Amino acid sequence: MSTIKYTPDHEWVQIEADGVVTVGITVHAQDALGDVVFVDLPAIGASFAAKDVAGVVESVKAAADVYMPVSGEIVEVNEALRDDPSLANSDPLRAGWFFKVKLSAAAELDGLMDSTAYDELVKNS
Repeated sequence: MSTIKYTPDHEWVQIEADGVVTVGITVHAQDALGDVVFVDLPAIGASFAAKDVAGVVESVKAAADVYMPVSGEIVEVNEALRDDPSLANSDPLRAGWFFKVKLSAAAELDGLMDSTAYDELVKNS
């Protein structure tokens, strides 16, 4: 069973078994953005620290940075999302994922929120 964690910036992180995590934006984020029309994804092989800007998502209403939830190296990007940015709206937690990261500091995952804490954050924002 995979575990999903959340950031205060509305990214989700799905923890895979091999030290790789999948990253995307939450349902709340895509609701706030509206219809996504463009995504700028990071380059495979690029390394980022947690909280670095790793990409951009643009909608008809606004543009927003996509932050790295954890430190690591980009090992895969979702080319289907680049071709069809609306996947970020229609299926943000599955087909609309943004990129996969090989963790360089797995302990950073401990600083992310579980779904209960994230739901509280969204409810109180």
